[in-house]
Formats: sequence, C-alpha cells, structure tokens
Amino acid sequence: MTAGPRPSRFAAGTPAPVTAPPGAGGQPSPAERARTVAARSAAALHVLGTGTTPALAATTTGDGRTFVVVPTSGPLVRALAGSPVGDLPARLTVTDRAPAALRRPVRALVELAGWLTPVPDRDVAAAVLAFADSCPCEALFEVGLTATLLQLDVADVVLHEAHAVDHVEPEDFAAAAVDPVTAAEADLLTGQAAALARLRARVQAWAGRRDDVALLGLDRFGVRFRVESLRGGYDVRVAFPEPLTSSDGFADAVGGLLCCALD
Repeated sequence: MTAGPRPSRFAAGTPAPVTAPPGAGGQPSPAERARTVAARSAAALHVLGTGTTPALAATTTGDGRTFVVVPTSGPLVRALAGSPVGDLPARLTVTDRAPAALRRPVRALVELAGWLTPVPDRDVAAAVLAFADSCPCEALFEVGLTATLLQLDVADVVLHEAHAVDHVEPEDFAAAAVDPVTAAEADLLTGQAAALARLRARVQAWAGRRDDVALLGLDRFGVRFRVESLRGGYDVRVAFPEPLTSSDGFADAVGGLLCCALD
C-alpha cells in the first residue's frame, strides 16, 4: 500500500496525491487518466462569445473523437450557423467525483479546448452510434429533434488532480484508452461492496482510529482511499501486484489484497 505524505504537511481538507508503489503496479499515465475522466457525464461547455452552454451529454469515443450534444434552440447553434469560418473556440470541462461523501468530492477534472463544429448531416447517424458505444444516454434520442450533435477538434488537454496539473498532448489523449476498471466502477462498487468494506476497514486500522477513511475510487492499478483528519488529508492506493487488463479480474484481485498484510 502506498500513500501521499501525512496530513501535517497539507492544509486542512487538501489531499496529497496518491504515489506510485516501488516495484508494484504503478499508476495510470496522465493521458489514460485524462481519457478516463473525459468519459464521465458531468460536463460544462464554455464557448467564446456565448458563455457557458448546457451540455446535454459529452464523450470521447473509442477512436479519440470528442462529441457534445447541445440544445438546438440555444444560442450556441445559432452562433455556429453565423460563424464566418464554420467553427467557434470552445472549452469542455468534465468533472470526476468520488463515489463517497468527502470534504472535497472532486477527484479530477479535465479541460479539453479546441474548435467546435456541427457534425455534417451525412455523418450524424454514425457519430451517434459511436457516441452511444462510448456513453449511452437519453440525450442521443433527441439528436435531430431538439438537440444537435457537435464535434470538438481538441487542441489542448489539461488534467487537474489534487495538487497536480498535467498538460497532455492531444495525440496522446486520443490514443489512450479508458481505464476498464474505472469504467465499470459503479457496478463493481455494488457487486464487491462487502470485500471493499473489509479492505476499507484494514486501511482504517492502518491509518488509526482518529482519521476517517473513505473509498476514493477504483482503477486497474488498485483501490484508492481518502484519509481525512482535522489537520488535512492524504490519498492511499492499495495496489494490485499487476495492473488489470479488464474489470473481470477485479474480484480476485481484491481477494488477493485481503489475503495479504498491509505494510
């Protein structure tokens, strides 16, 4: 198990980042983390000249294209129609929140900046299918009716996590894959609730009874916890011996952690 520095080094409520275990599974690359965060549904779209526009849905597909669904009747679609160059500078911000109640529930956010354009009519059907394969949602049923599908040509990617800010090359972002365990997090939290509760109890014993331990998240490299106290907080990753390649091995991997002593 690995942890960030102890809470006395940080302001109250500000977690330290999870550190990588020497010789163990490591942690996701910034590009992979950015792609994983970008798969979340909580997104806001800010467009130059129109301000913040409601994003009914947004995703980055398996082949690296970023799409946004917006209301057809909103100012953004009208502004695009009146653009002399056919596009508008825009920034899509996607927020990733922890599954447990925390003082600071935002685990990470990714900012995707670039140029927004309407998807050509001839390509809408295929783009909707690609969108649905990555992120099925009800907003897709409104495309062509009350909603319009737009594509963001990504030129800049910035990942914010705890104290860290990583600038990711757009090519690396597009080529990266979503963490398969994080993608299945909701189902794993339900299906493996008992095992994860046992693991949390062991982290609690390691941290001490005066600190609060909560589940922070799951990824293919391990299980992450947030340790909070009145003095501050830090994050811990209980790392798997080897990173998983799919969510299918998650139950066995957690079972293996429960058979081992925490250092």
